[in-house]
Amino acid sequence: MSLVAGVDSSTQSCKVVIRDAETGALVRQGKARHPDGTEVHPEHWWNALQEAITRAGGLDDVDAVSIGGQQHGMVCLDASGDVVRPALLWNDTRSAADAEAMVVEAGDGDRAAGAAYWANTIGTVPVASLTATKLRWLARNEPDNGKRTAAVCLPHDWLSWRLTGHGPGTGGLEQLFTDRSDASGTGYYASSTGRYLPEVLSATLGHVPLLPEVAGPLDRVGKTPTGALIGAGAGDNAAAGLGVAAGVGDVVVSLGTSGTVFAVSDVPTSDASGLVAGFADATGNYLPLACTLNATRVFDATAALLETDLSGLGRLAQSAARGSGGLTLVPYFEGERTPNLPDATGSLHGLTLANYTPENLARSAIEGILCSLADGLAALQAQGVEAKRIILVGGGAQSPAVQEAAPSVFGLPVFVPAPGEYVADGAARQAAGILIGRFPDWQLDGTSLPADEELADSYVLAQYRKYAAGYLSG
Repeated sequence: MSLVAGVDSSTQSCKVVIRDAETGALVRQGKARHPDGTEVHPEHWWNALQEAITRAGGLDDVDAVSIGGQQHGMVCLDASGDVVRPALLWNDTRSAADAEAMVVEAGDGDRAAGAAYWANTIGTVPVASLTATKLRWLARNEPDNGKRTAAVCLPHDWLSWRLTGHGPGTGGLEQLFTDRSDASGTGYYASSTGRYLPEVLSATLGHVPLLPEVAGPLDRVGKTPTGALIGAGAGDNAAAGLGVAAGVGDVVVSLGTSGTVFAVSDVPTSDASGLVAGFADATGNYLPLACTLNATRVFDATAALLETDLSGLGRLAQSAARGSGGLTLVPYFEGERTPNLPDATGSLHGLTLANYTPENLARSAIEGILCSLADGLAALQAQGVEAKRIILVGGGAQSPAVQEAAPSVFGLPVFVPAPGEYVADGAARQAAGILIGRFPDWQLDGTSLPADEELADSYVLAQYRKYAAGYLSG
């Protein structure tokens, strides 16, 4: 039996799964925490990886390994391979002004023209999460560190490089490698053409550092000291797509602290509004993605208001009729990203003495979040993305009330995979692929929910969009 390892090096933790390469059966797993913060020294990731590997029983009997990691983080190395400064993570917003300046400057002062330029060039309008904006911040605020930077890579690139035996003081920068999915979130790589954009680096960092080679989805890019093959790895969303076996026509909707809607597409997207980021996936296709700021934290807040827990919230919601008796929650509690309304607040509409009940309030919270995610889906479809099935993942997806409401809101068949470590599983599937020369067809357990006869312009979604439109017109 050949074994493969998949790693998920996320913002919060490092998870390692060991699976049978042929069947995908889970053999063992391990986990270790990462420190909190939006600025972290990469050595913490390496230490956590070693701890998680140990807890997973080691890699001595593993034939291949691949790493999925948090996207966008800026890892700067000097000529000897030492880390120049702690990495700025995707959720570090100090480069927001730099992102805005990059958009405006690209249009010679015309923001709309600049946004169109970036959308057409890299598929994404710059925001603070992208690596390029962080490099611009570095050059402006820490010029000595900017000048010391001989190579720039991403979190999963750096960990994969360390797995090959390189590290601080060893040099070997030319051995850095990445993949299309993670490179597509940097701001200086065009996934549609498959090339880096040195002009962006010159304009942001002030010089062009060495960049990781972009490996193919099933390339063997190195070996661990114990001889295990190393795959190209992937960004976390692309790895999750692999983990749930998403293909063209599938849309993955994730309900976590925030919401994510991404699809596998065989054509690139270009959205000058900035709502849809035009990333690449881990198979050679594309991964257009939209984010919402509000998801399960709204469930938490509503449950607390009703003096219950999440299970109790779900039971209340299931006892209410579809449409919550006309009660509609627009859940922009923390502002919103899709649509772009950073200063918005939530609102509750359609209240009457008859419908103002705990049951309807609970259901309106669930329907409101699903409708918000349906707006993310609509943003993807406006870019020509084909949507045939929803794959519903994340902690919120396990709620029976969410599963009951989702088909009628999305108007599509919904598949809810069994709970798992989707990013690490996707990395493991890639590792199995480099052994056998193709991605394996591992069986994925879960619940299939048929499409509701009342499609996505149902009463629930129509009512939601009527009230949400007020934010855009006001």
